[in-house]
Amino acid sequence: MAKARELIDSRQYVLRSEWGDAQPRAADENEYLEAHGWDEYSAWHLGLTDGASDETKARYAFVYGDFRRLHRMGLIACRYRAAEWGHKEVELAAHDLIQYMDRTSA
Repeated sequence: MAKARELIDSRQYVLRSEWGDAQPRAADENEYLEAHGWDEYSAWHLGLTDGASDETKARYAFVYGDFRRLHRMGLIACRYRAAEWGHKEVELAAHDLIQYMDRTSA
């Protein structure tokens, strides 16, 4: 969540986007991992997948940006998916980030 707040504070975000088009694809993830490593990759996610091994892409869930900027629609997608799947902590974290972004961008 620290990375998301940092991106919001530095205004590195997109307020309106088509998240289905903007969200990272497998090739984008692989390229980012090769250049930046697991710690930076994990910072772009709000949650972890239970049972998945460390240092695997399956371990990290609820991506909210495109590895350059945070997307408000990415946070909204995280919030709704987390609510659907019963991940209350992620749902609340995404909600808090959306509210923080909205206050900052106003």
